[in-house]
Order: sequence, then C-alpha cells, then structure tokens
Amino acid sequence: MCDNLVDVAVAVQDSLFEHHERRALGGGAWIDVRSGWTDEADALFAALRTGVPWRAERRRMYDRVLDVPRLVGFYDLAVEDPPHPALARLRRRLNDIYAGELGEPFTTAGLCLYRDGDDSVAWHGDTLGRGRTEDTMVAILSLGATRTFALRPRGGGASLRLPQRHGDLLVMGGSCQRTWEHAVPKTSARTGPRISVQFRPRGVR
Repeated sequence: MCDNLVDVAVAVQDSLFEHHERRALGGGAWIDVRSGWTDEADALFAALRTGVPWRAERRRMYDRVLDVPRLVGFYDLAVEDPPHPALARLRRRLNDIYAGELGEPFTTAGLCLYRDGDDSVAWHGDTLGRGRTEDTMVAILSLGATRTFALRPRGGGASLRLPQRHGDLLVMGGSCQRTWEHAVPKTSARTGPRISVQFRPRGVR
C-alpha cells in the first residue's frame, strides 16, 4: 500500500513539472515559464534568507565604483553542498527535464537577494566562458515577493515584462543570452524581499 502511495505521489509531482509554456522569442531564443514550480518555496525562502552568507559587491560603472544594488551568493554544486538540501533536489529535477536538450547538467547556483524595490539588476546577458558554445540555458527560481523580470532584444525592440511570483521558474534557452538582454528593474511600489536562484551549466556566469 505504501509503495502505491509513493508511486501516485511521484506521478502527481512529475505531472506538475511537465506542465509549462514555451515561448519562442525569435532568432533561436526561447523561454520556458513554469508557474508554481516547487511546493518547497516557503521553507526554502525562509532558510536561504537567514542561512546564506550574503555578501555585498561593488562594481565600476563608468568613472565610479558603486555598490551593487542586491546581495549575492554563489555555489559550485560540483564541489560543494548547496545552502539547503532542497536546492540539490531541484537541480536534479532540472537536469532530468533539460540536460538532454542542453547537452550537459546544471552545475552552479547563483543567488541574489533583492531586499526591497530599490534593489535591481541592470540589462545584461549572462557571460559565456572561454570554449563555450553560444547557446546555453539559465534557469531562474523566484522566491518571495513578486518582481518584474524584463527581457528585450539586443540592439533594441519591444520588451517583455513578466511577473515572477513565489515558486515560479523561468528558463532562458537557445540563443537567449546572446541575442536578448534581461533585467529586474527597480520599483517604487512597496514590496518585500525576493530571492532568485540561478542554475547554470559550468562556464556560464
């Protein structure tokens, strides 16, 4: 009886992960949107907010060195444990879904803590390391307050503004890092903290 219950639970869980929307952006770029992707979002947000040794960064912008408007963390999951065991489980699920299409596993987890609406990330595409092909995937799990995730074509064009809610997953694939840019804009609306977890293959930052 116990085995049957386990089998049913696994089947239900798998069906949740199979439901998604893929949106072609043109030029070989695409995004997958998986709403409510994990049922561990509440516990994971609370644990990461207090358990990650968040650090502030400074970055040169033009002629000044400025504080990066968010806190960050990084884990190489090939050589170290994640800050919460749920991240290991979610990475395995991502690899089950995407590793065949990607051609390699997700191996790192970058974390960002957006403390309020003043925290943000500017327009950019993730950096591809030496020896990498141009097409890759980045999977972003959103925890906490809803924030806008914006995308726009490199060189100009209409932008997309997607609300990323607690527990949502967004995957950027194909040529997305090369032909599109993404950002989390500041907002004047009162908003609570948000944590994003970016799963990437080796050599992508």
